[in-house]
Amino acid sequence: MSHEQMTAIAIEGGRGPATAMKAVQIDRPTPGPGQILVRVEAAGVNRPDIVQRMGAYPPPPGAPDTMGLEIAGEVVTPAGRWKVGDKVTALLGGGGYAQYAVVDARHALPAPKGLSMVEAAALPETVFTVFANVFEHGGLKAGETLLVHGATSGIGTTAIQMGKAAGARVIATARGADKAAEALKLGADVAVDTTTQDFAEVAKAEGGVDVVLDMVGGDYFAKDLDAIRTGGRIVFIAAQGGGEVSLQIFRIMQKRAVITGSTLRPRDADEKARLAAAIEKTVWPWIEAGKIKPLIDRTFPLHEAGGAHAWLEGGAHVGKVVLNPT
Repeated sequence: MSHEQMTAIAIEGGRGPATAMKAVQIDRPTPGPGQILVRVEAAGVNRPDIVQRMGAYPPPPGAPDTMGLEIAGEVVTPAGRWKVGDKVTALLGGGGYAQYAVVDARHALPAPKGLSMVEAAALPETVFTVFANVFEHGGLKAGETLLVHGATSGIGTTAIQMGKAAGARVIATARGADKAAEALKLGADVAVDTTTQDFAEVAKAEGGVDVVLDMVGGDYFAKDLDAIRTGGRIVFIAAQGGGEVSLQIFRIMQKRAVITGSTLRPRDADEKARLAAAIEKTVWPWIEAGKIKPLIDRTFPLHEAGGAHAWLEGGAHVGKVVLNPT
């Protein structure tokens, strides 16, 4: 039986630098029960992809080896609520850096009206991450204050906009005056340039914060603890500045602080389906009302995925980097 071929991105030797990424021909995937096949029109590039490329973040069981955690495109093989020709955006366990991808029908959402497919592809990984961490684990409510680190990252730009859409005040941190200015453009009430300002001091001067979204870890933790109000929640989604922190137990008791965090990719299919449904109900109306618009830094053709990784690793981006297979 002959399989249709498609272009996908592989890593020579299974792991390596951005330059090891090459376009190859592989079999087009076949959807299983409850899965849709999507012709990929755009695929988001995320920091976990870089970690996977370096060999430190293997895909979950049953997911393709190909990188790529989010796509937007057109349904080719229908399942569940989707019919042929529907435009969707979807969260994947892997396999997005390709011309076609299979996905659990429950993990796809309608591509929001008014967004390009590139913009739609930039939504799932960041929106699911922010929703699960800031709103579910962090319990952010209208009228509270959210502190977002890494303001100009894909996660940061999304968290600022989602926090504002939910009626929270947002304080955002970034490295450099230009990036702090970008955070204000995105709607942050206060932006802190961490190269010249102490974010804990700024946060305290603003009356403290209720929720911190932290992807830095390391020496940011003690300052997070200083910045939060009584009953504040610190939510970790990464630790780019160091995975070990010293914990002042009495400070935590005094503040009644909650320290939590989570990953998205290893969650089971039913849990991702639950998240998708909650996001469609809560976040999709914000997007369609224009309160949230993914910030696209730049796009790269699929065969230049290595260049996209190198650009993301350079850290000069503001917003999301997206691959364009078409």
